[in-house]
Amino acid sequence: MMMPCECVRGTLPAQRNGWVFEPPAAGPGATLPGMFQLRSIKHCKACGAPTVYCVPVDDSLERATCTACGTVHYENPLNVVGTLPVWNDQVLLCRRNIEPRYGLWTLPAGFMELNETTEQGAVRETTEEAGARVELQGLYALLNVVHVGQVHLFYRARLLDTDFAPGPETIEARLFSEDQVPWDELAFRTVRETLKHFFADRRRGLYELLCADIR
Repeated sequence: MMMPCECVRGTLPAQRNGWVFEPPAAGPGATLPGMFQLRSIKHCKACGAPTVYCVPVDDSLERATCTACGTVHYENPLNVVGTLPVWNDQVLLCRRNIEPRYGLWTLPAGFMELNETTEQGAVRETTEEAGARVELQGLYALLNVVHVGQVHLFYRARLLDTDFAPGPETIEARLFSEDQVPWDELAFRTVRETLKHFFADRRRGLYELLCADIR
């Protein structure tokens, strides 16, 4: 019997209940999961009926499609926005008070919200996580993390002062020079790559946009 959602090809096998892991920055992060689950839509958001993953007519990719009303649900990458706050020759890092990667260090960043620009989101996350006041100096890193369905955008930022008031998601916020950065305790590869790029640019006195794919 044909379902209301006509598909170019048949439905796919049932979802494997597993998480996709982001390759860790190093050491302690190796056993901690990422935040992305394949094929997560099980019920229609319009009517609540079960969905199946198939390729709808006039489409080329598999979509979660309602078995009752035929509504097609689209899943798109999430934007993570944040800053690389700088004070003289030091950068500001936050020690995470939440999972994933509890206790490891990161740049202040988080998921972009509706009704805000990427710049507004980066400043908001910096305020929420580090309690730091910054002046943005332009987009500095754009990193595609395809396997977890995310795009990470970091803005280079000038710290206006060193009075930090970390929020509940942060254990502590601290300034580090290059030789003080806890490289083996960084939470995410995007943070590591952004920091490496920054210190290399700083040595040569020229700051260029980093665009890269994290595999």
